[in-house]
Amino acid sequence: MIKLTWLSHASWLIETKDARILLDPFFADNPKAEVKAEDFSDITHVLVSHGHADHVGDVASVVKHSGAQLIATWEIAEWFKKNHGFEDVVAMNVGGNVPIGDGTAKMVPALHSSSLPDGSYGGSAAGFLMKFETFRVYFACDTAYYSDMKWYAGGADVAVVPIGDVFTMGIHDSIEAIKLIEPRVVLPTHYNTWPPIEQDAAAWANKVTAETDAKPVVLKVGQSHTLELVRGL
Repeated sequence: MIKLTWLSHASWLIETKDARILLDPFFADNPKAEVKAEDFSDITHVLVSHGHADHVGDVASVVKHSGAQLIATWEIAEWFKKNHGFEDVVAMNVGGNVPIGDGTAKMVPALHSSSLPDGSYGGSAAGFLMKFETFRVYFACDTAYYSDMKWYAGGADVAVVPIGDVFTMGIHDSIEAIKLIEPRVVLPTHYNTWPPIEQDAAAWANKVTAETDAKPVVLKVGQSHTLELVRGL
């Protein structure tokens, strides 16, 4: 079983048999967050897609409370080692694949910028293709639409794609991305945190149903979607 929980904005909790993974934890300065870093003392891994404050805002607090392993690009990993003294850090780059609990995480391209809160260079922005048991779960993370999504994530069982527009692709481009990826299930992310990225997720879901073969799943903040190993999804 794999359980995906949307924690608002672009923050996700991924639970598997042997791992509890946080992707881009951002709570303290997030007006939509209903949790705080202290709630995640049992996290095993923290994944960071890029260095912007709304994706690394609570990384330090979560790692300090949980002792979780941090997985990020080399630049971000080194920044956290230098500024926060982290030791259990995996520094990687786009194209790399690392073990993560009972699965693996491959860092894949994202078309986006990346700088850390103090202005330091954050390396390449990235997404993650995770494999657990028979499942392939693609987190596009902050990105524009690009045609190579088909090569990197095509046929993923589940895709989590941004729909907020302005800083990432919006609804129209997300539909085009879904057509390329052809996931069985798709979930929206990176929307409704602030007015510039407000979107009608129900309208997005209707477009997904009308224009693709994917099943849209729209979660409220704190809700979860469970993937069963029998592949019922």
